[in-house]
Amino acid sequence: MKTKSVSVKSADRVLDLLELLTRRGKAMSHTELSLALGIPKSSLTQLLRNLTGRGYLLFSPGPNTYEPGPGFFALLRQGHEGFNLVALARPVLEKLTGATHESSSFNVYRKDYVERMCGVDSPQALTYRMTVGTRFLLYSSSAGKAVLAALPENERDRYLARVRLEQRTESTVKSVAELRRQVAKIAKAGVAYSHGEYLPGIVAIAAAVRRADGYPVGALNVVAPAIRFDAALDATCLRELKAATSALERELHASLGPAK
Repeated sequence: MKTKSVSVKSADRVLDLLELLTRRGKAMSHTELSLALGIPKSSLTQLLRNLTGRGYLLFSPGPNTYEPGPGFFALLRQGHEGFNLVALARPVLEKLTGATHESSSFNVYRKDYVERMCGVDSPQALTYRMTVGTRFLLYSSSAGKAVLAALPENERDRYLARVRLEQRTESTVKSVAELRRQVAKIAKAGVAYSHGEYLPGIVAIAAAVRRADGYPVGALNVVAPAIRFDAALDATCLRELKAATSALERELHASLGPAK
């Protein structure tokens, strides 16, 4: 219990410190922070060192002051973008499902996997439910492979060098060499397929959603039961998915502004 109490106290101090700097709107010295927060300077020293090392605080030698750093503002931007993406994606997904009569979702890129942020279920009796928060490994899902193919080459190569493939189903890719070949085809085609790789009996088609600088933030996909997936549905899903991806990217670029 003592360890837990100390951990909670440290967390409170971090939050108090960040709230103080944000509220004051100016850089503050070690002494000023100590007095304002009621934290002994000896205890505050390690806290400041850790936050500066992680980029959440910026130390300015000379005046010897601290202020919110790039890590702090990056965290704010990521949260803001996440909420924006859901708000932007939902009407696009509603239109996509309306046109295809199949379930659709937006999945955000999270390093080695993608996470479903929002989805719209098909109105048909036999359907695949789009549960928000579900995570999919990059190599075993349509959305994951669409993102993987859209990554910068050096980032993609680092992933392929470290990934350890696990067989989720009989259709899951079995070797890194085969995954490389699939990714190369996806990069040319602009869309990724999954035929039962994550779940047997399910077909999914995905396209990466990119920022203005070309970097993928995630992917849109359409999901249907394999028993219903024929050439006509494939053509419809491809057409509507590409239109939806273009629409979401336009909204995203307008929301975030031009790439820097």
